[in-house]
Amino acid sequence: MDLKGRHFLTLKDYTPKEIEYLIDLAAELKAKKKQGISHDELKGKNIALIFEKTSTRTRCSFEVAAHDLGMHVTYLDPSASQIGKKESIADTARVLGRMYDGIEYRGYGQEIVEELAKYAGVPVWNGLTNEFHPTQMIADMLTLKEHFGRLEGLKFVYMGDARYNMGNSLMIACAKLGIHFVACTCKKYFPNEALVAYCREVATQTGATITLEEDVKTATKDADVIYTDVWVSMGEPDEIWAERLEDLMPYQVNEKAFEAAKPEAIFMHCLPAFHDLNTKIGREVYEKFGYSELEVTNEVFEGPRSVVFDEAENRMHSIKAIMYATLK
Repeated sequence: MDLKGRHFLTLKDYTPKEIEYLIDLAAELKAKKKQGISHDELKGKNIALIFEKTSTRTRCSFEVAAHDLGMHVTYLDPSASQIGKKESIADTARVLGRMYDGIEYRGYGQEIVEELAKYAGVPVWNGLTNEFHPTQMIADMLTLKEHFGRLEGLKFVYMGDARYNMGNSLMIACAKLGIHFVACTCKKYFPNEALVAYCREVATQTGATITLEEDVKTATKDADVIYTDVWVSMGEPDEIWAERLEDLMPYQVNEKAFEAAKPEAIFMHCLPAFHDLNTKIGREVYEKFGYSELEVTNEVFEGPRSVVFDEAENRMHSIKAIMYATLK
């Protein structure tokens, strides 16, 4: 399958077959790395990583993947780029596109990465925007396939705030791949209606279903996967934290949430997770609001159902596949 020169901005742009190809390619490249088989087939290429939002997994995944493929990397942190400040996004894209073979962007609005792609002249990869997180999706789907041997027909429950990048992207991925997706939360945190309608239309072709459900027991009945993400972004005011915690605590992923799920059901989280008091933010939340665990309990996070570190490792293999497929 030829994806050379393609951008990777949202899974809406990719067919089910193309997504499956990237998942299988990630598995192939992972196997090569585990076996010590060299795959530095992109020697001589250079990529730029633009990070307006910092990250552990995304940065490390892109850098290690690029090095494995033989590429050189320039990392531009939030203070090292003039994008949108002294230089327009279009101008930045045209400058970097003359110097680099590919550009990653992690930051704010989807319109920024879309404009980079419009003007760069080289593949642009979305490392995360407010609306979508497509590289995480390939990693998550690879993780599911490793654990279940299949994707089609699985029941996937996303608990928490389903309005932003993770809820949006998981719903699209599931719709494209024939996975039954359930957003389990209160109505004010349901995904965008237009995106739900798009996913339901896609699902008519793949056999998936898209369900919005407020009751945890109903949502998680016979679930294969329960997934969650952080509830509040850093920097949001205390009033937002207080409201969000009160609204979403009934949707915390704990052992009770798994009672109606299948016995072999797994837990997933894109990380970082607030499951204990071993972080500065975790301690601050506890001191202000009295919660020692937020979106997931430590019992679940550290328990036998959890595959979060398999999932984290698969970020690198999946990002490698995306870069390889669009540059090779």
